[in-house]
Amino acid sequence: MNTLLRPEVLQVPEYSLRHHPCRIKLNQNENPFDVPADIKAEILSAFAAMSWSRYPEFSPRQTIARVARFAGWREDGTLLGNGSNDLLQLLFMCVLERGRTVVLSQPTFTLYRLLAQTLGASIRDVRMTEGFHFDVQGIIDAVEETHASMIVLCSPNNPTGSSLTRDEVESIIRSTTGLVVLDEAYMHFAGESCVDLLHEYERLVVLQTFSKALGAASLRLGYALAAPGMTAQLNNVKLPYSVNSFSLIAVEKLIDRWEVVRPWIGRIVTERERVRSALGQISSLRVYPSQANFLLIETFERTPGELFELLLKRGILIRDVSSYPGLERAVRITVGTPEENDELLSALREVL
Repeated sequence: MNTLLRPEVLQVPEYSLRHHPCRIKLNQNENPFDVPADIKAEILSAFAAMSWSRYPEFSPRQTIARVARFAGWREDGTLLGNGSNDLLQLLFMCVLERGRTVVLSQPTFTLYRLLAQTLGASIRDVRMTEGFHFDVQGIIDAVEETHASMIVLCSPNNPTGSSLTRDEVESIIRSTTGLVVLDEAYMHFAGESCVDLLHEYERLVVLQTFSKALGAASLRLGYALAAPGMTAQLNNVKLPYSVNSFSLIAVEKLIDRWEVVRPWIGRIVTERERVRSALGQISSLRVYPSQANFLLIETFERTPGELFELLLKRGILIRDVSSYPGLERAVRITVGTPEENDELLSALREVL
């Protein structure tokens, strides 16, 4: 049966995450604050009133317009997807193939490499500098050397939490010729977006999501922002009805109640800095600055695997990222509620 599949597909490693029962879940960069019950009730009521036997609107103009206004971009340059991963797959499929190259800053979100490998594309990795800062000139040089068709930048970056400045993003765009994909999944925690650069550069695509800051990971809705000509072409290839009616309703309700949702972000950022400061007092750990809702930590007394298991025995689930390039001693910990963070800190002091 395997002979029916392309060799590239057979060589791609599995992208999976094992389920571990736990009391405190700090491994997937989720928002610890759930959508309030009254907003859930509004969403459920609106969905119950719909005919479930009918497809969603082929092009949900109302939702697209709402998301565009929310993101600060134009309606005809906004494309919705079943999570931003859906749109990443679409972009990779439309740009990459055997003989084309994508440039990635490493370490970063592992899905980028998996998608490129599946398509048979070449991958040029550019290691971050000491302290996990983006090597901007290294990225530019790699694009020039390989004539890369695509550059993927995750800012704030998963799993390091480091960010590119607006000037750095613009420098990469101006110094290269490929499509620049800027994944801003964690942008709300940094407080700065590069959406305004879309006015100047047609080779830029910005991806954002409702999964992180807006607490809607289970709804699976992301969006791409780009020049209208780009989104029109992508829309021609995108699978129809990839966003279900429930998610479309929920997203509009969340935008309507933005004043309720937005304070979560400040609470998470405050907790991030509190936890980072406390972790900095543990001598066997090194914690890095972060602009996202998680912290990258190097552990020197215990291995990442040992620390993972010790915390799991106490009901706390974190992410072992030691398989990532340059992160052999690292774990990643999502910022939880104040109570969850207190338990985490207590457990770490106990085991280290």
